[in-house]
Amino acid sequence: MQDTSTQTKLRIGMAMWSEKAWQPRLTRQTATPCSALYHYSRVFNSVEGNTTFYALPTPAAVAKWQQDTPEDFKFSLKLPQTISHQKRLCSVSHELNEFFNLFAPLQDKIGLVKLQLPASFGPDDLPLLLTFLKQLPRDWQYGVEVRHLAYFAKGDIEKRFNSFLIEQQMNRIIMDSRPVFLADASNPVIQHGQTQKPKVPVHAIATSNQPVVRFIGDIELENNRTLFLPWVSKIQQWLKQGKSPYLYVHTADNLHAPELAAMFAEMLGEPAAWFNLPEPEFDQLAMF
Repeated sequence: MQDTSTQTKLRIGMAMWSEKAWQPRLTRQTATPCSALYHYSRVFNSVEGNTTFYALPTPAAVAKWQQDTPEDFKFSLKLPQTISHQKRLCSVSHELNEFFNLFAPLQDKIGLVKLQLPASFGPDDLPLLLTFLKQLPRDWQYGVEVRHLAYFAKGDIEKRFNSFLIEQQMNRIIMDSRPVFLADASNPVIQHGQTQKPKVPVHAIATSNQPVVRFIGDIELENNRTLFLPWVSKIQQWLKQGKSPYLYVHTADNLHAPELAAMFAEMLGEPAAWFNLPEPEFDQLAMF
């Protein structure tokens, strides 16, 4: 499951590609109308396809995703909640086959297949998880997100989990939700974010070649700089080691996630041209 590409690359994106509030800022001038994904993928080079957690698209939609994105664009697609939450990894052969068959035509653009487990999936479930992961197709890259606190306690459970991922060359997904829980809780948007986002410790470990950081930022963008600063050195370290990190940027309401991603790219020393922005005369991404 190693990435055989000789070129390492930092990938930055959002949890979605279609947010109405983003359109005036991300939309490029084109001769004919284009999809939100088309416009998004000309600015960012990756996206979390969280929609697959709730429902699978049609084959026609998958073909359109292929058509609308550049050759080196990467999706990270979640396995359906039917597999992870409802059936809890048991008797899911049909659902797995359906998923991988559907996305086979898009495989070259799928950077990671992600498994997000509920907070109730605890230490007693670890043997089931390891068995499940071993049975996944070996020609895809994987990211695994756990939320039960036992996997963050630095005890035997976490050591076994991390060791297994290293052995299988699978990526542990890192959630950094500190900004949301340090923000002003009197704000209704922050209150909602605190009820929706997991509060787990941040363990900045790369168990394979595509470490994933999900950063849930404060809606006051400047408040994120201090908390993101350690990620600058960590991500740059991973790049020097030949890894290809993924950084997915959220905020509690996601309205200004693109601006936050631009801030982080600047902090990481990425040139403005990295975003492949529209020509300046269109004046549609001046905020970058």
